[in-house]
Amino acid sequence: MTDHASTSFARELEVAERLAREAGELILRMRSPDITVDLKPGDEPVTEADRSASRLILQGLIAAFPDDVHISEENADDLRRLAAERVWYIDPIDGTKDFIRGHEGFSVMIGLTVAHRPVLGVVYEPVHDRMFRAAGDESWFQARSKPPRRLQVSSVTESAEMRLVASKSDRTPKIDEVKSALGIRDELNIGSVGLKLCLIALAERDLYVNPTSHSKVWDTCAPEAILRAAGGRITDIHGAPLHYDRKDVRRRDGLVASNSIVHDEVIARLGPLFTRR
Repeated sequence: MTDHASTSFARELEVAERLAREAGELILRMRSPDITVDLKPGDEPVTEADRSASRLILQGLIAAFPDDVHISEENADDLRRLAAERVWYIDPIDGTKDFIRGHEGFSVMIGLTVAHRPVLGVVYEPVHDRMFRAAGDESWFQARSKPPRRLQVSSVTESAEMRLVASKSDRTPKIDEVKSALGIRDELNIGSVGLKLCLIALAERDLYVNPTSHSKVWDTCAPEAILRAAGGRITDIHGAPLHYDRKDVRRRDGLVASNSIVHDEVIARLGPLFTRR
């Protein structure tokens, strides 16, 4: 815990960081080319590492905040979240496909909404011991034992200069159309949605476009808190804000995240590429 934490969520941030690190250590211990992979509905892969990390995080959050609602990707939905004031959203391994393949692009994500708005987020990349976190209007990055530093998005204003971050395992040909429409040449591919958004918060990337409906509320809660506190913005592909008070957990109208400066222009220029679902 550092002095930089927002005092109103100091305990929540401390608990979330600790649990994310513990889950990350557990995941790395279980990482193996021989790990058993099962398929969830929708043919999404899941491993025992996902389930074990989920149990660890849930147990810790329930012990610390028993009156809150706790939602994990690996558990059944709890519709009490629709009326609850405080809801935690957990993705124990964001980027499971990268984890299974032995790649680096996965993270542990823990986020908190208050009145259906993300106010706290932790995204932990265990392979490189990199922690992204936010509480209230402050977001910070810490790599290994180095001092934390404040996150601030880039100041890029021209679409042709934007550095795109896109999916690694689920990249669609639509991304080539996005790049053509915006004149983008620089593209980085990584698995975890959380890490994509955090790279924008870190000013290493400027734009993320996901035209699919694969993402869900636990994919966006923690990194949205981090990105917004760093000055960035995230919406669906039509420019509408993300909601956390809907029965459907899927982000059916995709995602666009940016440094906020270019956001409205991007939405306008991509409009002809996407019809409303």
